[in-house]
Amino acid sequence: MNIKYRLGRSAFRTLEEGMEKEWLVTNGIGGFANGCVSGANHRLFSGYLTASFHPPVDRKVIWSGTHEAVSFLEQQREVDLAAQAHVGDERNGQVYLNSFELDVVPAYIYQVDDMIIRKTIGMAYGKNAAAVTYDIEAGKEGGEFHITPLFKFTNPGEGAEPGRLDFRKEITGNKLTLVPKEDEKKKIVFLASEGTYFDRKKLPVSMATPNYLIEENTYYPLENRTGYLGLDNHATPYDVVVSFKPFEKKRFYLLCGAEDMENPGLEAWLEGADGFQIIKECRERVYKLMDEMPEDLLARRLAWSADHFIVKRESTGLKTILAGFPWFMDWGRDTMIALQGLTLCTGRFQDAKEILESFSMYVKDGMLPNVFPNSAGEEPMYNTIDASLWYFYSVHKYLEYTNDFAFIKEKIYPCLKEIAAAYKKGTRFSIKMDEDGLIQGGSDLDQLTWIDVRVGYLLVTPRHGKAVEINALWYNALRIMEKLAEAFGDEAAGYGKLAEQVKSVYSETFWNEEAGCLYDVVNGEQKDASIRPNQIWAVSLPYSLLSREQEKKIVDTVYEQLYTPYGLRSLSNRDKAYKKEYIGKLLKRDLAYHMGTAWGFLSGGFITAYCKVNEYKKEAIKKAEEMCLCFQDHMEDGCLNGIAEIFDGDFACTSRGCFNQAWSVGEVLRAYMEDVLPNK
Repeated sequence: MNIKYRLGRSAFRTLEEGMEKEWLVTNGIGGFANGCVSGANHRLFSGYLTASFHPPVDRKVIWSGTHEAVSFLEQQREVDLAAQAHVGDERNGQVYLNSFELDVVPAYIYQVDDMIIRKTIGMAYGKNAAAVTYDIEAGKEGGEFHITPLFKFTNPGEGAEPGRLDFRKEITGNKLTLVPKEDEKKKIVFLASEGTYFDRKKLPVSMATPNYLIEENTYYPLENRTGYLGLDNHATPYDVVVSFKPFEKKRFYLLCGAEDMENPGLEAWLEGADGFQIIKECRERVYKLMDEMPEDLLARRLAWSADHFIVKRESTGLKTILAGFPWFMDWGRDTMIALQGLTLCTGRFQDAKEILESFSMYVKDGMLPNVFPNSAGEEPMYNTIDASLWYFYSVHKYLEYTNDFAFIKEKIYPCLKEIAAAYKKGTRFSIKMDEDGLIQGGSDLDQLTWIDVRVGYLLVTPRHGKAVEINALWYNALRIMEKLAEAFGDEAAGYGKLAEQVKSVYSETFWNEEAGCLYDVVNGEQKDASIRPNQIWAVSLPYSLLSREQEKKIVDTVYEQLYTPYGLRSLSNRDKAYKKEYIGKLLKRDLAYHMGTAWGFLSGGFITAYCKVNEYKKEAIKKAEEMCLCFQDHMEDGCLNGIAEIFDGDFACTSRGCFNQAWSVGEVLRAYMEDVLPNK
């Protein structure tokens, strides 16, 4: 089965148009490479090597890319293949680009006269190292191939001021080493399998070009759209120059890695590595994962995409899930929602086991972490009411797929008991069980659910009190604990009795008869009648609290007012507070984030609920399949083979937020594998 993406010139007819589609390659420890199909850098996050020094955190953009040029000596003509926007200028090397391919790794195929150049980019799995390979077929004229590597040492999302591009440099044979002055414990190692290094300070300067050692004022229109300057600079100290003869075929590669000098070893590994082998292994590893999936294009492509998010966490020595690229770390809530699709539906049971255990090590005061910070030296934050409850669901699904009760009993069940006890008795952020058995939480400036935007002292979407999905999750958690307590001989725990109490008051508390759906939040006498997607989990979760008639009404209401092909709106488009698009400066985007913006991950719960209330009839399954295939269309836009975090509410089309999001991929994959394919 051909899973490759191939794009022709219509995808990059202009430089900016070529920035609308991008690619992602990852290394399993939090590092990644990212670029767009025109070959330009289009984000502050772009580059061939973003390294993670304490996986998956402490990331730095190291190798931003390469610019190529061909010099034909006989004609004394130089052809610039670089595609890049600069302040007041553009380099349009994409006019020489015949096609772009993404087959796990990206490849650019250029043609200059009768010369063909194929450039491929990949990463070494488990290492902070990237490779670029070149396959050149020269035409009737010989010449030189010039490659300018671009370096910096910044946090992802930061522009580099020229003054920060200060490196101590040394060349030994084919190896260039750079030590950033701002962190002299780190070392960048760059190797070229062929060619010679040319010192760019030897280039003649002028008032127009006073400095060839720094590429200044790189401009990223994509960043500018979202309210940032979108400016960057890169160190360009050397060119790699490779000579070629008429009709000669050449294959060579570049390698770049970054290491902490207190933890050496990568430099020696790079010296013995082969760029072509790195890329071969990169592809083969992912193809092996896809071979575990059915002979189905969407299932296999989603399994490929799922692999990006499953990474090693150094602090536990186990796996975790990154919430999204290019900026999110591992979040408790996102992990426990994404885990089912990313690991269980792809047969990665050992990874699922490690992720569950990894988070168990951070349970504190009966709570799972909300988010791990960007630095290993910082403590995780615990401001979440739902991450702990989604943990029960993930355990339930893990057992459904593996029947591994021994592991759960030994490693996880004590944590689940601690969480359940803390929620009953009361824990941080005013989270506690009320007398009616329902869970309430939040006060003042707390934002504890996934709808969590806070701008200074402004809560955009306050949800203090009893939230509809929190109590659906609480009921499911109690039912799951009832099952586990019975299996482990802990029957005196009383989970079943409490679950019955919750079920008896849930409908009475949340049912909105006038709207034919559920209130979003109940806080004392206040009942929020906003039509939001949170109620869909009261239908989709394994243990039901409502009558089938009520469930059908909820699905109908959500379908009518919240459904888009790429996710559910976070607020009904009939609501006066509805925001139709997510674009502009950060404040404007924050005010729209949960006020109408469509979220891809919500489609998973909706598809499950839709199939459930329609008794998994053939007509319903066909409709659910069509919903999933909409995402197959999306995966050919934005980040190729990815599903974005969010979309505009009015016309859900252009990727917004993270260009590839774990729970978007995970939930679509779960619904497709569990609800659609087995019932076709």
